[in-house]
Amino acid sequence: MPDREPPGWPWLRERLTRLRQATRPGAVPEPMPAAAARTAVVTDSAAALPAEWVRDFTADGRLAVVPMPVMVGDEIYGEGEDDIAETIAVALASGVPVRTSRPSPGQFEQAYLAAAARGFESIVSVHISAELSGTADSARLAAARVGIPVEVLDSRTVGMAQGMGVQSAVVAAADGRSAAEVRSFAQERLARTKVYFYVPSLEQLRRGGRIGAAASLWGTMFSIKPILAVDDGKVVPLEKVRSAARAIARLEEIAVADALSRPDGEARVAVHHFGNPAEAEQLAARLGRLLPGCPPAQISSLPAVLAAHAGLGVLAVIVGESSTPLSVIAGTAGSPGTLST
Repeated sequence: MPDREPPGWPWLRERLTRLRQATRPGAVPEPMPAAAARTAVVTDSAAALPAEWVRDFTADGRLAVVPMPVMVGDEIYGEGEDDIAETIAVALASGVPVRTSRPSPGQFEQAYLAAAARGFESIVSVHISAELSGTADSARLAAARVGIPVEVLDSRTVGMAQGMGVQSAVVAAADGRSAAEVRSFAQERLARTKVYFYVPSLEQLRRGGRIGAAASLWGTMFSIKPILAVDDGKVVPLEKVRSAARAIARLEEIAVADALSRPDGEARVAVHHFGNPAEAEQLAARLGRLLPGCPPAQISSLPAVLAAHAGLGVLAVIVGESSTPLSVIAGTAGSPGTLST
């Protein structure tokens, strides 16, 4: 199923269209902040951003996604550059080693220089938790090499939780906010986003160094189906359940309770899977029935760089809050620069 577009992205798409039109010869620009087109956003492919969304917002250079390398056996693949999901699935099923690495500083340097060449004056660079990858360090090394100011932000999370922070940054940038404000808005949203997930086996996480060998052995010996979370950038155990069916049911309960604790109308959810799209569809449908006030869950395959560690059969639910200026969408804002928080 294609990724579902949350309400509010039409607003952002329309706003960026107006920004592009305002730069055409002879165009009469509408009143909006002078900085409206001046901050770019860079991230990495661990953000799990929907492909269509990325295409829309990379067209004018406002957003760049740096691919994270995945090594299957002796072959190196780039997320987003290669169609590697099936390759990884086969490798995981057959026991072929699958490893990941951080992008090189040179890749980030190219992205930053490209933004500068398009006329952007500053960059906010949002990345996978430093507890899980050295990607933010690569970004900082690159930032020191370029003339354009770069704010590097460790998201302290991963997947669409990181992606929601990136989307918030793009919203703020399109609304004309400064780089510091873009970073602050993204950081606030990231702090209010949670990742909960279930994996059929802890073995792949152990191989990748995300959990200890003892925890993996314990889970295997006692047929435990763990529910995990990302807390302050680290993968942590949340609950231990005896069966897969109960683990998925409990994952659903935890996500629903979290979403219902959010302010009315603000909760947003996303569902990740790898190799089990039907289960993800069913989970998303149940979440929709239990959360009638929440937009439909966005469903997407886990990025290769994360699937390499989580393994086949993973189900993840991300719970966050709206990153879209709802007052603008509703037509109640006093000016184009009004941004709801």
